[in-house]
Amino acid sequence: MKFLNPTVGWSLLLVLAIAFPFLAGNDYHLTVMSTAYIYAIATIGLNLITGYTGQFNLAHSGFMAVGAYTVGILTVDHNVPFWVAFALSGVFAAFLGFFVGLVSLRLKTHFFSIFTLCVGYIMYLLIEKWESLTHGTVGIIGIPAPPSIGSIDFTDPRPQYYLVLFFLVASLWIMHRIVRSLLGRTFMAIRNGDDLAQALGINLMRNKLLAFMLSVFFSGLAGGLYAGFVRFIGPGVASVEHTFDMTMYMLVGGIGTLLGPLLGAIGMPWLTQYLQVLQDYRFVVFGPVLVLLVIFLPYGIVGTWMNRKRRKEALAAQAAVAAAAPRDLSPISGAKGATHA
Repeated sequence: MKFLNPTVGWSLLLVLAIAFPFLAGNDYHLTVMSTAYIYAIATIGLNLITGYTGQFNLAHSGFMAVGAYTVGILTVDHNVPFWVAFALSGVFAAFLGFFVGLVSLRLKTHFFSIFTLCVGYIMYLLIEKWESLTHGTVGIIGIPAPPSIGSIDFTDPRPQYYLVLFFLVASLWIMHRIVRSLLGRTFMAIRNGDDLAQALGINLMRNKLLAFMLSVFFSGLAGGLYAGFVRFIGPGVASVEHTFDMTMYMLVGGIGTLLGPLLGAIGMPWLTQYLQVLQDYRFVVFGPVLVLLVIFLPYGIVGTWMNRKRRKEALAAQAAVAAAAPRDLSPISGAKGATHA
């Protein structure tokens, strides 16, 4: 049972991630895993606004595209150093997220989701049609890889893998700090009910906007990392299909948890790879699987396990309280009744 300890579990995952390049059969496996890590960073951001704050943002892939195109445009068209462009990818996404959130977060429930879906489609159209800035449907070719650090060449798959892994670990650590802080508790209070959160003195708009900006900041960084990794981007990066993919990762792994989106973002792409022989029938396979998950694991793999663990702990606590309670004193009570008689 000690392996179920969070610290031991996370440490084991980190060791496996570090050892993966030595276990992978070829560079293609490294590429698949690195891409999964990049989308895991974006999914972690989506989980903040959706899983912890309760606002389903359907424009998330659009903000990932903003980060990717920030790196592409600045490095290719304006010769800006990669790391400067990469740092600005998250900043630009958060800056744009401020104005989008300022309008969209005035809406609630599915109205917010529909509005952000429209925003995401508009972002896709702008990228596709604004040829003077985004190069249109041709896309941006020749994006430079991250510059070498000493003898470490980031054009090689293995150093690329460890670079992406570094940013994934950093993102998870930052998200852990956010979720466990007072700010994270505030986000969860908003998720549990706007009226209750407002009665507690929480500024709904300010905190929702902050959660939205933090969420798209991670998405923008993932996009910037994706641009430097793939070194070519097109309008398809902003497709809403990627948002639905990230939503599936959250649902399968466990929405509103730290580990769930990570496992979903890593596991589902590998499942897709192994189902390539069924490419034409992929969704026929995924459909029933997702339906079964919703029926039998409504909180995802990690979420369901955590709920069962909480129930066991609650039952154990109740048993401990019952065992510590005073024993039945009925014989004494009977003696008192006989004396009174």
